[in-house]
Amino acid sequence: MIQKELNNKYKGIISFIYYQNINKENIITITKKNLLFNFYILKKHFFFQYKLLTCISGVDLLGKTYRFSVCYELLSLQYNTRLRLKLFINEITAISTITSIYINSNWWEREIWDLFGIYFYGHPDLRRILTDYGFEGHPLRKDFPLSGYIELRYDLKKKRIISEPLELAQEFRFFNFETPWT
Repeated sequence: MIQKELNNKYKGIISFIYYQNINKENIITITKKNLLFNFYILKKHFFFQYKLLTCISGVDLLGKTYRFSVCYELLSLQYNTRLRLKLFINEITAISTITSIYINSNWWEREIWDLFGIYFYGHPDLRRILTDYGFEGHPLRKDFPLSGYIELRYDLKKKRIISEPLELAQEFRFFNFETPWT
């Protein structure tokens, strides 16, 4: 289809901010206001039939007004088309869960909550899935320290795992700035 026809096709039924077609890939930027309605229409409407949710991913855009982006990938087997929906939010904004429409979104929403800290309200079982329950922070955020906050090690004398606050000590080093090629 021509890009103009697709733009008109989506514009008449679902509400969105921006539509683009990059390398035959349809990308729609939506707001969280009509999130559930848009997904319901995209799944049930005869012209779309995006019955498969193939992926949900989070992106940290540190330094931007809307720090996080949540991308939903949809597939229509009937029309053999893919659609990517993007949603931009800040740190304190919560998103409505889409588990009532796509049941397989349960795992991905839990993963995004665990790794980015993006809250999905209405989620039936929003808890950590990849990190420990006592873990502090969200490891895929760009402001998360690379070494973490605590150190885990196995103590041979106590025969158990010990968690200690991380201590970063650097010994004095002599830096030779002369290059051997001069």
